[in-house]
Amino acid sequence: QLQLVESGGGLVQAGGSLRLSCAASGRTFSSRAMGWFRQAPGKEREFIAAVTSSGGRTYYTDTVKGRFTISRDNTKNTVYLQMNSLKPEDTAAYYCGARGEVWGDSLSGWHLPERYDSWGQGTQVTVSS
Repeated sequence: QLQLVESGGGLVQAGGSLRLSCAASGRTFSSRAMGWFRQAPGKEREFIAAVTSSGGRTYYTDTVKGRFTISRDNTKNTVYLQMNSLKPEDTAAYYCGARGEVWGDSLSGWHLPERYDSWGQGTQVTVSS
């Protein structure tokens, strides 16, 4: 439904920061909840963070809580993931996704990839120790 393009990944030392961006093309962006997932080699896609359509509520997995911040700018059709205090365990390909419209801003199921119907191609984040 939406075309999504991630950017901002790269190499960073442990303790450093990166800011990922996900640019969306489509008129429905402002009505969609958005999420960030990551996938490391040999692992399933892992939920990282999500934000409601208006940006009013956010959700995080415990491993990034306090370090990562998801936000969005609906005037720019962009969602962000600010990553601070990065650890080698954060190394992965990071993907943004648009939550299916049927789920709206439901309080449950944020971690389920199958409830997102549009995905970007991913951006690689590598954290060295």
